[in-house]
Amino acid sequence: MLKPLQVGAWVQSRRSDLDNVREPVEAIIRQVRDEKDAALRDLTARFDGIEIEDFRVTEEEIEAAYEEVDAELTERLIEAEARITQFHELQKRTGMWLQETEPGITLGVKTTALSRIGAYVPGGRAAYPSTALMTAVPARVAGVKEICCCTPPPIHPLTLVALDIAGVSEIYRLGGAQAIAAMALGTETIEPVQKIVGPGNIFVTAAKMMLRDHAEIDFPAGPSEIGIIADDTAVPEYIAADIMAQAEHDPKAACILVTTDTKIAEAASAEVARMFTESPRQEIIGKALENSGYIIAETLDEAISLINEIAPEHLSIQVADTFSVLSKIENAGSIFAGPFTAVACGDYASGTNHVLPTAGYARMYSGLNVDHFCKTSTIQMIDREGLEAIGDIVETLADAEGLHAHAESVRVRRK
Repeated sequence: MLKPLQVGAWVQSRRSDLDNVREPVEAIIRQVRDEKDAALRDLTARFDGIEIEDFRVTEEEIEAAYEEVDAELTERLIEAEARITQFHELQKRTGMWLQETEPGITLGVKTTALSRIGAYVPGGRAAYPSTALMTAVPARVAGVKEICCCTPPPIHPLTLVALDIAGVSEIYRLGGAQAIAAMALGTETIEPVQKIVGPGNIFVTAAKMMLRDHAEIDFPAGPSEIGIIADDTAVPEYIAADIMAQAEHDPKAACILVTTDTKIAEAASAEVARMFTESPRQEIIGKALENSGYIIAETLDEAISLINEIAPEHLSIQVADTFSVLSKIENAGSIFAGPFTAVACGDYASGTNHVLPTAGYARMYSGLNVDHFCKTSTIQMIDREGLEAIGDIVETLADAEGLHAHAESVRVRRK
């Protein structure tokens, strides 16, 4: 069921769709910019088939959602939120630090949370309460005061409950590229945000990338993917289970196994075929498996090199010497080390974030974390002794650049 793949072609295929949607996304952005709320109503009716007058979800609707969600499920969301909060609290920086680097010169950094951010939570095929937690909790931990969320209509009650638990201050029934444009540009109803985070389909991802002049984004986060590195000690059933878990996300999801053992590839493929016959989501998984396959590497070092080239969103390490491989991994969104570390644990309850760069962008971006919601200002405090220590350097270099007023601003203080 899994086919042999070439790494270059696989990576290229993960990005090619962005170019295909550029024109329609540009048209959506223009319409939202020009017509604002009217455009949102028109686009929601056109793409979602739903007529909406008021986009914002009311407090009464959130309270009603709790009544519709099973109490045990709500409790599990609360438990997951606590673990996600705990992990992200560990990432939080102190508000400011100062250190005297030499007599008379004190340097430091002041960290300030963004004031208003936008989170996108996908909908449509399924409810994604876990993504509601993953996008909002680190923003709340960072100290963001206003967290605005857009999610496609009709919003599942479970998603509403999760957004409320996560501390979202505004929820809008709005999806697709038009939701990203609304948060970036602002409309009569939705105030613009400083940053937009969260995964989405190819239209959402393209809109995020095209609106970066208006709102900073986290990273391109498109259809889900997994890379698995395995040697002859791996359990084919575990490999297949992780592949199936990623494949059921989306028809454009993709899975790639890099192994040093042909028998492991064959056995894992057979397990995927067996599990597929028992899956209730065959239509989605079948299409995702068309984007998936395996590569046989001559050595484990070659396998590691291939994984670093792929830079997968999720990386599962299933080898005899886990830490040896882990130490050599350079490019991966989130790493799941060891045979019992199911990728699904990171999706829901381990506490790490599952909003991650896809399509090889893990080569340059980190997964969503508290730092995404902060900005820093450097601080310098210099007294007369410190100015004497560096004054000659400043004056000489400023004069060399022809910026004589720069040099004079130091000389006048040294007189």
